[in-house]
Amino acid sequence: MITLTNAPLAPLLARLFKEAETATSPAMAGISHDERERLLRSKTEYVDLYGRLRDLWLAVSPETGTLLYMLARSSGARVIIEFGTSFGISTLYLAAALRDNGGGRLITTEFEPSKVVRAKANLTEGGLIDLVEIREGDALQTLSADLPDAIDLLLLDGAKALYPEILSLVESRLKPGALVIADNADLSPEYLERVRSPASGYISTPFGDDVELSVRLS
Repeated sequence: MITLTNAPLAPLLARLFKEAETATSPAMAGISHDERERLLRSKTEYVDLYGRLRDLWLAVSPETGTLLYMLARSSGARVIIEFGTSFGISTLYLAAALRDNGGGRLITTEFEPSKVVRAKANLTEGGLIDLVEIREGDALQTLSADLPDAIDLLLLDGAKALYPEILSLVESRLKPGALVIADNADLSPEYLERVRSPASGYISTPFGDDVELSVRLS
């Protein structure tokens, strides 16, 4: 049986995506598109920004979620790190791949307490909570210690300006051939410059409209 396409996960994801479509954030109503883009790129104002976005899902698309499952499943991933849990949609896709790979461990991190509560509830409903450890707090602290020795896949989907810093925290533990997937990577030019550099130790390419897919070479 494929976890992703069967109950309880498939109907749960369908419901969550419907909820995400209608979610609004009154705190962001008066902020222009340009100002929001500036805040997303800031390394100092991300806590305030994501606090304002506490009611928004910030979810991956169904297509990106399916891609995450496919990449984790086909690579046989057993150890996954995720930066940016939100309400746990991307976490559900990754944990489903772990289940179908025979088990494993997913460490994810989220600094908004209300989102941690909801993500745990969603993972429990989806029957995947046993595979996931949610670390509450700023990822610069929560991912700075107690990481597995060998990591198969890293998903970057939190504060975009911090992608280079989060990669640096995890990089020494990435296995050769490990996948690094960055959602909305265009909002972090510093990150893209790093992983696309010939000397970076990665081979990297844009995948679709807003995903950067990288492989750790050594």
